[in-house]
Amino acid sequence: MLMMRSKKKMQPKRTPRPAALLPALALASLTAGCASQPPPPPAAAPANAQEAAPEKSGPLYDQLAQLDTHLFDAFNRCEQPGQLERHAGFFAEGVEFYHDQGGVTWSRAEMMANTQKQVCGKFCRELVAGSLRVYPIKDFGAMAQGVHRFCQHGSGRCEGSADFMMIWRQEGAGAQWRITRVLSYGHRAL
Repeated sequence: MLMMRSKKKMQPKRTPRPAALLPALALASLTAGCASQPPPPPAAAPANAQEAAPEKSGPLYDQLAQLDTHLFDAFNRCEQPGQLERHAGFFAEGVEFYHDQGGVTWSRAEMMANTQKQVCGKFCRELVAGSLRVYPIKDFGAMAQGVHRFCQHGSGRCEGSADFMMIWRQEGAGAQWRITRVLSYGHRAL
């Protein structure tokens, strides 16, 4: 016996192509972010996260905070005899100083000449309280980062501030610390 087939052909079930799904998936992912779902948990901190965190207390922080105080005590009084030389003693001979508005100086001598000409007797520097962060540099020294402001000598009026980063090198265990790089940037009026 012959079976008659229907003249209607069976259509295979269509599955959407991946490329055709992209607009729908993109829309779904955008609208999913708007739903009131809690945000995903933060990624686990790396095992060495404690090492990467800036120091805000402890022996290294205390050491760099003290160095910063002495460095800028001399800077702030550089018009007085011996203070510019004292200030210069904190810097390596080949220090590089990067200033977003003043450009780059490539030596301690050049940097001190600029300090004498543009700073001494004109203004002083203050560290913004609570802004200092210290990061150790293995087998070298440390980075000190913070915010400082600049105040006129005569009036004491502070007119500008900037961010800074100083790279300090410790020349031997328990030996002298010297600055090898300085970045002063983001200068802004107060």
